Amino acid sequence: MSDLHKSSSPGPDPGSPAQASAADRQRIAGFIERIWSEHGLAERTLEAYRSDLLGLGGWLAGRHRELVSARREDLAAYQGSAPLSVRSMARRQSAFRRFYADLARRQPGFDDPTLLLERPRLPRGVPKALGEGQIEALLQAPDESTSLGLRDKAMLELMYASGLRVSELVELPLAGLNRRQAVLRITGKGGKDRLVPVAELSQRWVERYLDEVRPMLAGPRQPEALFLSRRGEGMTRQMFWTLIKRYAVQVGIASDKVSPHVLRHSFATHLLNHGADLRSLQMLLGHSALSTTQIYTLVAKEGLKRLHAMHHPRG
Repeated sequence: MSDLHKSSSPGPDPGSPAQASAADRQRIAGFIERIWSEHGLAERTLEAYRSDLLGLGGWLAGRHRELVSARREDLAAYQGSAPLSVRSMARRQSAFRRFYADLARRQPGFDDPTLLLERPRLPRGVPKALGEGQIEALLQAPDESTSLGLRDKAMLELMYASGLRVSELVELPLAGLNRRQAVLRITGKGGKDRLVPVAELSQRWVERYLDEVRPMLAGPRQPEALFLSRRGEGMTRQMFWTLIKRYAVQVGIASDKVSPHVLRHSFATHLLNHGADLRSLQMLLGHSALSTTQIYTLVAKEGLKRLHAMHHPRG
């Protein structure tokens, strides 16, 4: 069991560092096991939920309370016991809401303390996307005359053409690519599968990588990953992050302006700019809710505003 967050409470009882009770630790472990088996949440999400719940359990233990006896006022006080960003507060509330909803389902009559808890308002940011010219320069950066350059070229082309998350790209198994039908089977967030078409140009680069480079990198082994490191192992998110930053600087794009996720944002934005509809984009991106996809309409609107300001006589 990991160490707990150590939070202090305002008021006469400053609260000394405390660990969640044994009963609460058992409740949390059971909850994590259930949502993993029922919803297949990512390990990072499960660890965040576990950490947030242990933090709350420890805070309550310092007041001789347990999770099952917490009231709305307790949760509100815990939220205010330490300065947090709005996003951190929202993530923490998500853990609490799922835990108590699970408890209410299993214990009829249980009074869920999160039902009247005020939700933090997340700022609606606009995704950052590169221009089409910048993307083209980035895609041209790898030296495809070298084995690793050809691999990088195939990865960049595939990620931009298919709108993949970086984790989906580096964890994509060889069996996830249907070469004959030019389609990917992607396992996204929550273990949900989706089919994503592979554009003709990106398919040609992936085919070259598979024929010319991957056998050399794999050697006698049979690694599952589609894209391999120079050691013949699956690529990591950190590896891809590093190479995309390197190529960005190489073509004159500031490294802080580009990341693997910026390629995904660029994929979505450019599709909308060229007439794609939101429902199709939602399916390609693997968003469970259309509202998540709609954020990209803000990017398109900003582009139209700039175009109007530049070229209209009343701009």
